[in-house]
Amino acid sequence: MERQQGEVKADRLERLDPLCDSEREMIKDTWAKVYQNCDDVGVAILIRLFVNCPSSKQYFSQFQQVEDPEELERSAQLRKHSRRVMNAINTLVENLHDGDKMVSVLKLLGKAHALRHKVEPVYFKILCGVILEVLVEDFPDCITPEVAGAWTKLLDAVYWHVKGVYEEVGWASSSAV
Repeated sequence: MERQQGEVKADRLERLDPLCDSEREMIKDTWAKVYQNCDDVGVAILIRLFVNCPSSKQYFSQFQQVEDPEELERSAQLRKHSRRVMNAINTLVENLHDGDKMVSVLKLLGKAHALRHKVEPVYFKILCGVILEVLVEDFPDCITPEVAGAWTKLLDAVYWHVKGVYEEVGWASSSAV
């Protein structure tokens, strides 16, 4: 069985498009501007996630029933979680040069969301798309098509690694979006 797992990992690695040095620099440069507005951007990302994909709120008991985006925006719990999302992205960006550290962070994130929170992995894919949407809309001067391409590669890698962690822990999907 271990040989098969190794083969799966090798197959998955071949499909991941790594960032080049210039892409890492583009991400770092734009993130510096984004992270200056960490709280507002994080809240915008989570609210967009909940508006675009209301089923994602099922994992947040404290605001499952809140429909009004303005009420969500005022939620201390939402702000707290948005700060954690932004800090996780910040850790990844700070460690773009250290693939092992990035994988370690994503393993912890994936295991917590799979085993403790029981979040379907597809929500990471949706969240990655929302992050890119918010960056493009809120930072049009920074996020050129070339920069958006670099961010897309990073966010694809995030989802790819997190999904791999779900596979490693034997995740069995329990619902669909």
